[in-house]
Amino acid sequence: MINLSILEELSNSFGPSGFEDDVTKIIQKHCREMDVNIDAMNNVYVELKNNNKKRPVIMLDAHTDEVGFMVQAINENGLLSIVQLGGWHITNIPAHTVYIKNRDGKLIKGITTSKPVHFMTASERANNTLEIEDIYVDVGATSKDEVVNTFNIRVGDPIAPKVEFDYNKELEVCYGKAFDNRVGCFCIIETLKLLSREKDLGFDIIGAFAAQEEVGTRGAQITSQVVKPDLAIVFEGSPADDLYYSKGIAQSVLKNGTQIRNLDQGYIGNHKFIRYVEDIAEEKHIKFQNAVRRGGSTNAAKISLFNKAVPVLVLGIPSRYVHSHYNFCAKADIEATVKLAYEIIVSLKDNINKIL
Repeated sequence: MINLSILEELSNSFGPSGFEDDVTKIIQKHCREMDVNIDAMNNVYVELKNNNKKRPVIMLDAHTDEVGFMVQAINENGLLSIVQLGGWHITNIPAHTVYIKNRDGKLIKGITTSKPVHFMTASERANNTLEIEDIYVDVGATSKDEVVNTFNIRVGDPIAPKVEFDYNKELEVCYGKAFDNRVGCFCIIETLKLLSREKDLGFDIIGAFAAQEEVGTRGAQITSQVVKPDLAIVFEGSPADDLYYSKGIAQSVLKNGTQIRNLDQGYIGNHKFIRYVEDIAEEKHIKFQNAVRRGGSTNAAKISLFNKAVPVLVLGIPSRYVHSHYNFCAKADIEATVKLAYEIIVSLKDNINKIL
């Protein structure tokens, strides 16, 4: 039974790209019975106690960062100019609550600005075009001095959405922010806990929680060099498409199971690995859905290219409205993802030759 309180902590935590510190503390907290190390980039490495450093390595990957912003300048009227950390669509940014983490580590509440219709020109109302330079963060100050002296906010401080996690028991659906990819981090933790009960897996298992994925999969470039995996499973909060495509065409549908990604802009799946996983899923009656993505990418792009190439499986948890403030995902899809990852790994002891 998965522990959604851990997902709640992860989702609520502040952690835009390059500022994942709070997320790493939560991972440490829930992996105390394992060996945990953190590098200079804030990548977190969690190893099972029974790893012996002499066996093939299976890497479990997810990224810790969320899309956010950084303070680019403080204007004389007290508004904060911002730049994006990660891939936002401009229309998703205005008129939302955010937190700025100041130099004292305190979270300061602000609002992303939106011009009231009363002050728009006819052209602005008709064209509805925005650039990031048109959007500011307002903390309620009336001057630059108030921003600096009252709130201790400075240029370079990080900004992230302010959203509180919730769970609908009737629908068994989670609501919150940063499911891309705190839900993936949660899946690693739950999978590691299940695997820690096994006496002899035949592999060393390392959970690699990568920083800075949203700004170019930078963390995975480091974690793959450190872990040196022979095989990898990437967990990702994958954009749900069930509201945009018809039934039978949509490939990331809430409550349809874990998503097995065959293709995206940075990665072509290892067909041997995928076929093996499909057989396991069918044998164990675990729901899954195949996806061929025209866009997007994951840490698999970097991990699969490590050394002489690594077979990588991407398991996605369908998540609505990723790269915006608010997300939904289904408990059943998280459970399917964790169960499938576990069953794959315990089955590989006698079957690794089918993939490598």
